[in-house]
Amino acid sequence: MQEIIDRILQALEGQTGRVKTVAIDGRCAAGKTTLAQALADATGGGVIHMDDFFLPTGLRTAARLEEPGGNVHYERFAEEVLPALGSGDAFSYRRFDCGSMQPGEERKVPEGALRIVEGAYSCHPRFGEYMAVRVFCDVPPGVQRRRIQARNGERALEAFLEKWIPLEERYLAAYAIREKAHIVAEGF
Repeated sequence: MQEIIDRILQALEGQTGRVKTVAIDGRCAAGKTTLAQALADATGGGVIHMDDFFLPTGLRTAARLEEPGGNVHYERFAEEVLPALGSGDAFSYRRFDCGSMQPGEERKVPEGALRIVEGAYSCHPRFGEYMAVRVFCDVPPGVQRRRIQARNGERALEAFLEKWIPLEERYLAAYAIREKAHIVAEGF
């Protein structure tokens, strides 16, 4: 993991601007959150989790879910996070509450010169080129399955296999997310 962090830091060195953002996208259970936390620990960067932008029930229409990457609440991310990324000032956004299926309590992002947006859909083209560095985390299907089962249980694994992974794979293919990454992280 340290090698990937070093590569990210090296890529950031060539970027201009006072505040920089790293987007860590990729397949579920590929280590995106783990990498983001390790990078934050190494740099003091603030982490924004795409899991906090699940799509509320009222927006989960058939048409919306047909869009590649349509199952993320990209409107709320664009409203609550994108405008705040470049300032370096502390800000907050609302976490998704799985109980109410709506945005809930606030999550605070501290002041800082590095922002880390982690999670599937963090490189969605609707967000534009807000990031200085794009990282793609990849994982072989067998490892992915074992990690999901260990993390979420057998019942949730079926939901991932039948619903979430196909939606994610359609997004990754439609927008060539892996191919557009500056850094591809595999095998951790």
